[in-house]
Amino acid sequence: MHEIVAASFLDALPFIAIGFCAQLIDGALGMAFGVISNTLLISLGIPPAAASAGVHTVEAFTTAASGVSHILHRNVDWRLFSRLLIPGIAGGVLGAYVLTSISAAAARPLVLAYLTIIGLYLLWRALRHEHSERAPKIIEPLGLIGGFLDAAGGGGWGPVVTSNLLVQGSNPRRTVGTVNTVEFFLTVTISATFISQLGLSTFTIVTGGLLVGGVAAAPFGAIVAKRLPTKTLMLLVGIVLTLTSLYGVVSALLR
Repeated sequence: MHEIVAASFLDALPFIAIGFCAQLIDGALGMAFGVISNTLLISLGIPPAAASAGVHTVEAFTTAASGVSHILHRNVDWRLFSRLLIPGIAGGVLGAYVLTSISAAAARPLVLAYLTIIGLYLLWRALRHEHSERAPKIIEPLGLIGGFLDAAGGGGWGPVVTSNLLVQGSNPRRTVGTVNTVEFFLTVTISATFISQLGLSTFTIVTGGLLVGGVAAAPFGAIVAKRLPTKTLMLLVGIVLTLTSLYGVVSALLR
């Protein structure tokens, strides 16, 4: 019995480490957990719908811990939160139903190419330190699109919403905190939709490992986001968004 438990823990250990690193990046920069985790699961041969279902179930817990941490560190803009919440949930439910019925793979390279361009633009702005804060104007449509792409693509809420709000001039620290907090409600809704369509059979030791590592890392991400200077935060968001999107484009084109 002890040997079985030990073997299971050793099997889960790499995924605990990946969950920890992915959530640390996600909590600090408002993106990357879904992209990193979903890419890993698909590379192991798990079907896209099952992978997305597993990742979103894990994120229901990691985003809860991350959201509480951001609230405690006063990283949340509640007006922005209220404008993103309902459109994000609506888009997430629609995306989950689409993924369980038809393939959204055709649009993925185009979305990733767009995110690569946004990432490079954020890098350029960070290096020139041209970020001037102003109230973002396009919010509700952004939440709807971000929620849809997050469910249909297994990850996309943070890259789409965080990056576009930063381009519009939103405060980086509060943007990251707000987007992470809204993501909890989004992932709970998406997970419930997937479970109603696919059942519980898709959740394995892999998702368990991601869950343990992600929850452990969640509190640290909020601290990093609070303490990083605006220029550094913008630069890191641009780097992570560009690299993950380029990887996704290349992977999608080579299939």
